[in-house]
Amino acid sequence: MLTAPRVYYAMAADGVFFSTVARIHPKTQVPIVAIALQGIVAIIITWTRKYGQILNYVVSIDFIFFGLTGLSLFIFRRRLPPATFRAPGHPVTTAAFTLACWAVVIATIAQHPTDSVIGLLILLAGLPAYLWWSSRR
Repeated sequence: MLTAPRVYYAMAADGVFFSTVARIHPKTQVPIVAIALQGIVAIIITWTRKYGQILNYVVSIDFIFFGLTGLSLFIFRRRLPPATFRAPGHPVTTAAFTLACWAVVIATIAQHPTDSVIGLLILLAGLPAYLWWSSRR
């Protein structure tokens, strides 16, 4: 809920979403249209009263990407000089985080396979939308 408006903003700023969503408030420097859009999405989710089901959609997909982010740290640590950035406890903490992410994904898929498939379909529905927006640039 807190990061989605920044994603909408970045997409709009990159030209793969409505340009008005990239509007920044002149005083606060926050993406006000993107935040309002996320508020509308939150209201719709509230009206459905299916929080657990929607959470399963999100968890089964989000944690795949969280795990991939953890794996990317191993790549960055190998490619970049050690002084480039700090990663306390690496590689143990990074490996534990990545494994925990995969465990959450596996558990969610095992316990809620239908919701996980729906989450994957929602993610894949973004691909034609992205291709359409990209072709308009």
